Amino acid sequence: GQHLGQRFVIENVAGAGGSTAMTRAARAPNDGYTVIIGNSGTATAVYALYPDLKFTPDDFAPVGIVAKTSPVIALKKDHQAKTLKDFIDYAKKNPGKATLGHAGVGSASHLCALNLMDRLGLQMEGVSYRGTGPAMNDLIGGQFDVMCDQTTGTTNQIKDGKIKGYAVTTKFKVSSLPELPTLDSGAIPGFEVSAWHAMWAPKGVPKDASDKLVSALQVALKDPKVVDRFASLGTEPVAQALATPDALKTQLVAEVQKWGAVIKAAGVKGGN
Repeated sequence: GQHLGQRFVIENVAGAGGSTAMTRAARAPNDGYTVIIGNSGTATAVYALYPDLKFTPDDFAPVGIVAKTSPVIALKKDHQAKTLKDFIDYAKKNPGKATLGHAGVGSASHLCALNLMDRLGLQMEGVSYRGTGPAMNDLIGGQFDVMCDQTTGTTNQIKDGKIKGYAVTTKFKVSSLPELPTLDSGAIPGFEVSAWHAMWAPKGVPKDASDKLVSALQVALKDPKVVDRFASLGTEPVAQALATPDALKTQLVAEVQKWGAVIKAAGVKGGN
């Protein structure tokens, strides 16, 4: 907004795995004044979860990837498990008893959880929320056992002792939580799940407007204040080569296929 000299009105739209927001954005005027930021869940999983969507990936003009983050396996602070291995053993010995919260069917936290349960052969009772915030509030309150959520939502809660962090799901450790091991190096060799956020406009946006949005995004991602704020949340802006329409399109194609297979194998449908 500062780079463009325009005020951005930000509206958080929850519901239906992000498809409510995506539908509104797809129908918005393509004049460059409406953009949407989605993540690796809301922008990919919806196509496997909801067969009657009113949009396809072709209804959006990619602007660029904004950031990539590492999900964290976190437990309520008073859970009996002292380590991740303890929790895995507990969940295996008590199928269906362990409870797992997530930010809604098809969200990044839900996809991470599906992948985790599949790799470990775990049965856990899912608790779905309308967004990460409400889910995190209930994890802090001890309403369920475990959550797989991005560093942006877990870092400060772990540092404040409100929840327990056990591991990150990427193959690299994160600077904001250096004490947490990777799943790949411990409990689940070869496991890797990362999350990302990206920006789109409605299809047909004029090229000059699209170019201005791409330029503004790239400038913003180099702003020291943005870099510092991202770092405090356990993430970092992507390299300039990824903050482009082509990079986002490539990422989207690959992950629609990847998460579609995971969702199909799990037998998950939108709303369950």
